[in-house]
Amino acid sequence: MGLRPARTCRSLNKVAWSRFSKKKPRKSFVKAMPHNSVQIFHMGAKGMEYDRQAELFTVHDVQVRDNSLESARQAVNKYLEKTILGNYYLQILVFPHNVIRENKMVAGAGADRIQKGMRQSYGRPTDRGARVHARQAIMRVNFFDKHEETIKEAFRRARGKLPGDFKVKWS
Repeated sequence: MGLRPARTCRSLNKVAWSRFSKKKPRKSFVKAMPHNSVQIFHMGAKGMEYDRQAELFTVHDVQVRDNSLESARQAVNKYLEKTILGNYYLQILVFPHNVIRENKMVAGAGADRIQKGMRQSYGRPTDRGARVHARQAIMRVNFFDKHEETIKEAFRRARGKLPGDFKVKWS
């Protein structure tokens, strides 16, 4: 069984479950934290003086799963490394804190004798997500003026990997 569709966990109208404490584990809502898919938050050449900056931001409130964020990061970084190697600085601005829970259901013959339906349906932690509010940027690229078309194409590739509507802000 693979991942559930993004439509099942992209809205922010559910309760956030993010309390995880290493020092006081009895106080934790989440006993075992799922691993984070996003490991790298800064890519490219950091110390240079760039001319321009572009941010990818969301239009509406949305929850972005960590694997979606990671695939968007990889798509942008791979394209920029291939085209303008060493002439950009990419930064991921959100961190997936929120724990996504799932009440797994069994389908097939005899499944009604195995599970309890919605009784005790708290669910198990399966994934992590970043709660992103409207007009909040999720990634930023610093670049030189001559590479604007390349950045547009890179963000177009990233938007295909993310749930919801995203736009680019230039500065």
